[in-house]
Formats: sequence, structure tokens, C-alpha cells
Amino acid sequence: MKKLLAIVISIGVCGASMLAQPMRDINPSKKADVASEQFEKGDYYNALSWYEQVFEDDKDNVEVAYNIAQLHHQLRDFKKAESWYRKVVRKDKKNEYADARFHYGRILKMNGKYEDAKEHLEIFIRESDDEKLKTLASVALQGLPLAENAKQDENLTVEDPGDNINSRYTDFSPVYGPDNQMYYSSMAVDEIVVLDGNQKDYFAKIHVASPMKEGWSEGAPLEQNINRKGVHTGNVSFSQDGKRMYFTRATFDANKMLSSDVYYSDFDGSAWGAAKKIESLSGEYLVKQPSVGEMFGQEVLFLVSDRPGGYGGMDIYYSKISGDSYADPVNVGETINTVGDDVTPFYNDGVLFFSSEGHPGIGGLDVFSSKWVGSWSKPENMGTGFNSSYDDIYFSSDKEGYNGFLVSNRPSRRSLKSRTCCDDIYAFNVKQVILDLAAITFDDKGKALKGVTVQLVEMTGGKEGKTDSDTNNSGNEFAWDLGREVSYKLIASKEGYKDAVATFNTVGLAESQTIKKELRLTFIPPPPPPPPPPKEPEYEEIEEVLTINEPIRLNNIYYEYNKAEILPESEGDLYKVLSIMQSYPEIVVELSAHTDSRGGDNYNKTLSQKRAEEARKWLIAKGIPSNKLRAVGKGESEILNQCTNGVECTDDEHKYNRRTEFRIVEGPQTIVIKKKVKKKVKKN
Repeated sequence: MKKLLAIVISIGVCGASMLAQPMRDINPSKKADVASEQFEKGDYYNALSWYEQVFEDDKDNVEVAYNIAQLHHQLRDFKKAESWYRKVVRKDKKNEYADARFHYGRILKMNGKYEDAKEHLEIFIRESDDEKLKTLASVALQGLPLAENAKQDENLTVEDPGDNINSRYTDFSPVYGPDNQMYYSSMAVDEIVVLDGNQKDYFAKIHVASPMKEGWSEGAPLEQNINRKGVHTGNVSFSQDGKRMYFTRATFDANKMLSSDVYYSDFDGSAWGAAKKIESLSGEYLVKQPSVGEMFGQEVLFLVSDRPGGYGGMDIYYSKISGDSYADPVNVGETINTVGDDVTPFYNDGVLFFSSEGHPGIGGLDVFSSKWVGSWSKPENMGTGFNSSYDDIYFSSDKEGYNGFLVSNRPSRRSLKSRTCCDDIYAFNVKQVILDLAAITFDDKGKALKGVTVQLVEMTGGKEGKTDSDTNNSGNEFAWDLGREVSYKLIASKEGYKDAVATFNTVGLAESQTIKKELRLTFIPPPPPPPPPPKEPEYEEIEEVLTINEPIRLNNIYYEYNKAEILPESEGDLYKVLSIMQSYPEIVVELSAHTDSRGGDNYNKTLSQKRAEEARKWLIAKGIPSNKLRAVGKGESEILNQCTNGVECTDDEHKYNRRTEFRIVEGPQTIVIKKKVKKKVKKN
């Protein structure tokens, strides 16, 4: 239903001769013809009257019942529409009017009959092939929990501003002007307008009303260069500096909008200038409901259009503003726009407010909000008060967002026909709840910690959004103003300390208060100094090839003078021999012991044999078979230095000759052993 700017207008088209006859005397087919004619021309009240007479003559006529239901729906008499749609659903055995069940389900929801609404919407989804209506039916189902559990915020007050503003006809598009006055549109009449040639000026005009101590003054229409004769004027919005006013001019054929274009007028300091049509936004489609906002850091004009390429119904677009130039409109995208009608945009401080029938809602059209975070966030239903079970549109507010207006056809005491037929303006006030944060930083011992940086991060859907940061080098206290219904994360950081994190939210807080948070940062001890570079090893390991019968000196097997016992410090080299023999079990080794030159030759020969035998016994004790070892004493027959008989030498020089050697006498011709040797010092 395209009813947002529609104005209920009754057109008298019946001939005098027909009106002169009592309805009961008119042929039923003639009644049907007249009813159909009035319906096509948009004279809904007359058409309804004639169709009801036709139905009296033929109570099984499903088509007539369907037309009556549609008319009550168009005229927004939802109680009567519910009754007539019920008749259609029950009588339509051939399912020729399948969409009647869809409308019936949605109207049941609007009338607060949630269980019945659920039943019929689910049946429609199962049985219908109309994908668009099935989508809208699914959305209506999703909105049922919202409607059933709806509870108005206790800080929100919504009131009728009174007879000075609202008429019995539709009153719409209220906004605060730069002078804090209310600009809105109204026909300012209280009777059905009959276009019979004698009607007065029935066109909607932009009015302005001033705030009073209580309520508002009576609205006065703007001058004729804004409210031009013969067209309906409305949908006011102002530029950010308040010097340019945007609005629409529309023409109707009865209730059908034929054209709608966007205009602007500049304020010269004393009055609004001549209206100028924005040609770049016009075309063979409807363009209406302009509203100034901002995207990508640039002033834009939001507007509503049925131009090609949308998502369905009326969609919201934006046009970038550059002086007097307006770029081609761009669809704001499927996050906002749906297969249904998405209309009446209003922008304030990074938030787009709009009304939609394509997102889960409480009633028909509901007011939603979406934040701009580089893209539009998922729309949130504004809840009961702003929304009712009926149609709620044209949300607007002051800059702070605590006072504003909306338009709704919720039951009114002054409606033209049914209590829900016509839109009225409502004023809202949100009790100002001041929420702020006091954060204090400490170290892990509870001592005040200065020089901390604290970030306050808004969380949206589990993702980080807007971030504010502060560093206090002179103290440990931080303060921020907080928003309502927002989740936050606090992050405190300082070099040398582990970050402290706290989360909290302001959801459901209805009274002014200060939220206090302590952030304790844990000291991180400095890492130990790096270890000194490893000392260059004095020795290096090399591989040495031993050949059979090559004598290998065991430098560290020494004996006390004139003794055969192996000293403990000599066991190191014997272990090397043991390791070699274990690695090469097939070899046979000769162990030869040597003495120094002191003492007699025979004595030294005997002593050296004993010493060789001692080495052989040591290895046998470690598991080497005895047949693999031969012990030979060589006495002083092989002196390695000058210390021969008769030469005077020191004990250390003589000790050099007291040694044990081994050689491979059987087995492999060569073996490879590893040994450590002292590194050579590199000279620079």
C-alpha cells in the first residue's frame, strides 16, 4: 500500500438521476458497475458504500467481499478490514484471492491477535507462490515476539500536541527548524473533501508552529513561493547550516500519487526565497521525503524513490551535495532497503532513522535506526512508544535526540472516519539520562599508576567500533560521557605493564549515574640480561685414523716412580682404549709399558711388564676379553727425550718417559677415532 503521502479524498461522481433512486431499487449489476468505477477512480468511500450494497444482494460473492476488505484496508479501518478478510478466507474455496490470507494475517497482528496472526501467516507461507509476499509474511512472523513482549521505555513520553497541530485529516513530516519551530505538512481541514467544483483549497501545505509554555501555537502556512497552488507540498528538511530548506511537491489523482519532485529554497536572512526544482533528481518515477545527512564525510540528501533498480517497493537513496549540484541518487543498500516499503529517512549524528515494513516489527510500518560505521549496521527496532501495532513513520528529533516528533495512525480521538484512518503528529520526549564513566588506574599492588593510556571502545555485534583514547601523565583518573544502550570495552596500557581490560554496558539503565571502573595493571619484570656469549672452547674434536701396528701413546697413563699401580688420574686414557675396543670388537691390542732410565735395565724391564699387566687387568675388569689384550714391558729401551743413562734430568722430564702405549696388532688395518686437541690461537 502506497499510503505514506496519500490523502484520503472522496470524489462525487454519481449522476443525479442515480442518486435520486433508492439504492434498493437499483439493479445489482448497476451497483457493481458504479462501485467498480468509484474504486478505479480512487473514490474509496463511495466505492465502499456501493460494494456493501452489492454484497447485501449477494452474500456469497467472494470478489465483492475481497474488494470491500481491500477498501477498508486502504482506508486503514483495520477492525473492519479484519472482519472482511476473514470472510474472504472462509469463502474463497478456490483460493482465487490467495493474498487475502497474507493481509488477514498482518492485520490480525496489527489488531493484537498474535496467535491467529501466526496461524494464517504460516499457512500463507506454505501455500503461496508469491515470493515477495512470502518474504513479508516471514518478516511479520519474526516481529510477533517483539509485538507480544513490547514494553515502552519508562523514560519515553509520547503525546498528541493537540488541535493546534493535528486535524482530522493526515498531518505529516514534522521536523525542528533552525529557529526551533515545528515545520510540518497539513491540509488543515476537518471534513472529507469532495471534488465537485465547489471545494475549497484542499492541498497539503507546509506549516510552521512556535513552541509555547505548554504545547505549540497554531500552525501557519508558509508563503506562496513555497506552498504553490494546485500541488501538495510537504516533507521538510533543512541543510546542516539551516539556510536551505528541502521539500517535495506532489500531484494526486484522488488517492493515487501521479508525480513527486524535490525542491529547495534558500533563506535570505528574512524570508525563504523562490523554490527551485532539483532537476537531476527528477525522472519518470516518484522522488520524495528528502532529508539532509552525511556519508563518507560529505553532506548528502537522503530521499525515497520507486526508481528502477531498487529492492522492491519504495527504497531509500542518497545524493551527494556539492553546492547547488546533486549527484545521481545511489541506493543505500540491502542492509536498509527490503522487498517492502522503506521510507521517511531522518539522519542525526551518524544514525539513520527510517520506517520499514520489510524488517521485523511491532506493527505495520515501524521506525528503525541504523548506525553508520563505514557501512550501515543492522537496523534496530526503536521499540514500543516510537512504534505501535499500526503504522509509525516520519521520526525526527532535535540534535541531542531527547525531543522530537513522529507520525502515526495509532487510534486518535479526532480521525476523519475510523480511529486509525489518518496520520497524526506526535511529540516525544526522552527523559535525559546522563551516564558517565569514572575509570581509575592502579598497579597490581594497589598503588595509583600514572602515565597510563586508556581506550574506551564501543562494541557492536561483538566487533570493535568507535574508539576514544586518553593518556593521563599527571594522575590516574579518566572520565567519559557514555551513551545509552551501548556495550563498551576498556583497555588500559602502559609500557612495562600487562594490559588491564574491563567490559560493561549501559543496556537498560534508566537513571542518571556514574559507572566506576578500576583497572589494575600487572607489572612485568624486565627480562634478565642476555647471557655472555659462550666461551670459545679451548679444544676441538678431530677424527684420527689409526693403522695397524702404529703405536699410540696414552699420554695420561702415568705411574709413581718405581711403582706399577695405575694412578686414578690415568683412567681417562684407559677409558678411551676401552671405547675403541668396544667399537671394534674384532681388534687385538698390544699394551706396552715404558720406564725412565733410572734403575737397572733388568729391573726396569720387570717393572714395565708389571705396569703393562696392570693396564691389561683394568681393561679385562671392564669386560674386554683377555685374548684381545697383550701386555709387553719394554723397560727403558725407548726413551723419548734426552734423559738416558747418566744424564741429569728433572723428575717431570723422567716422568715423560714413564708411559703406556697401545697398538693394533690384529684386526682391521685402520680405524677412525675421535680425539680432542687444543685449538690453535688465531693471530690477528
